[in-house]
Amino acid sequence: MGAPMAGHLLAAGHSLTVHTRTRTRADELISRGAAWANTPADAAARADVVFICVTDTPDVEAVALGPTGILAAARPGLVAVDHSTISPVATRRFAAALAEKGTHFLDAPVSGGDVGACNGTLAIMVGGDPQAFAHIEPLLRLMGKTITHCGPSGAGQLTKLCNQVLVAVTNLAVCEAMTLAKESGLDPLNTIQAVAGGGAGSWQLSNLGPKMVAGDFAPGFMVDLQLKDLRLVIEAAKDAGLTLPATSLVSRLFAAAQIAGHGRDGTQALFTVVEHVAKSGPSDRSS
Repeated sequence: MGAPMAGHLLAAGHSLTVHTRTRTRADELISRGAAWANTPADAAARADVVFICVTDTPDVEAVALGPTGILAAARPGLVAVDHSTISPVATRRFAAALAEKGTHFLDAPVSGGDVGACNGTLAIMVGGDPQAFAHIEPLLRLMGKTITHCGPSGAGQLTKLCNQVLVAVTNLAVCEAMTLAKESGLDPLNTIQAVAGGGAGSWQLSNLGPKMVAGDFAPGFMVDLQLKDLRLVIEAAKDAGLTLPATSLVSRLFAAAQIAGHGRDGTQALFTVVEHVAKSGPSDRSS
């Protein structure tokens, strides 16, 4: 997702320096005029704003605080913006470490998938210093349609975790509805058309439902990453003294999809597990 997001900044005329762990992934941006940096520190030294988009908490820690990370080039006025979905607790730690050198660290996870990244229509949830947010908001508006300041450091990540609860549990509901429609003799696509405009409508139903029916599990957002996010949700809930029963259930079902070999498939592959469980589980006919 980082490549198209960076591409929007470049297309708007901003000077762009890029670094990736696999340089070939930056070739298209470099061909359009972006400069290459050998390390995150090198990129940060040439920039006023640094955007991070990697996979998990340890990856962000390496980019932000590692020996060749942003901290090595941190200075007053620099703003680092993390678009990854990671631990809120770790986010506050990274922000505190960079603040010692006068650098603001904003957590700004995104929702909308690869389509939203390409179209510049992402939802971006931001935590951190309000003035730093106001400073970089025009840049965020090149990448997203809904930009919201959610509160202090970590609030963006917590908001994204709420988003992931809604996404994952709704995905499960779509899987069950498509299974019921299919096994009851309905045309699943006709069923989607019939209900999508009413109270049952959702992005998951309209976008993932047809893919489930077609057996199209090409990734927009992978099962592996959904599981990582659900792990973060459950950790955050534990920190808050909460149990989230539906989230715990869908996490176990996604884990089953991963074990079955769907880890790098799209999250609509959850349908294969739900359909299997629905067909193999005992039916309660006592009432």
